[in-house]
Amino acid sequence: MTAEEKLQELNLELPPAPVPLGVYKPLLIYGNTAYLSGHGPVKSDGTLIAGRIGEELNQQDGYNAARQTGLAILATLKSQLGSLNRVKRVIKLLGFVNSTESFNQQPAVVNGCSDLFAEVFGKETG
Repeated sequence: MTAEEKLQELNLELPPAPVPLGVYKPLLIYGNTAYLSGHGPVKSDGTLIAGRIGEELNQQDGYNAARQTGLAILATLKSQLGSLNRVKRVIKLLGFVNSTESFNQQPAVVNGCSDLFAEVFGKETG
């Protein structure tokens, strides 16, 4: 099953691809590798999920925000590449988690994005 088919099967809605607010490119292709700039948890209506884990948000909220960030990344890939089927492998994912000093489960939060990529692209590719 292709990534595009999997996206439909999972009934996932991509938010609008983020528009750069500065002098940078959301995606740059160098050779056969696509490099993406930073993304945030943009919802389908264009608003952002905001808050700090350990204060306004709990761990599950953070996981959901990371998953939503992954959807924003997929939206950029699709808009810039024309199709998610062009993605052959996810090489690296770097996540930043806005959390209180006492919160120590950042990897579990970032898994929201990692799990999404595994669902869409497959465990070996995503």
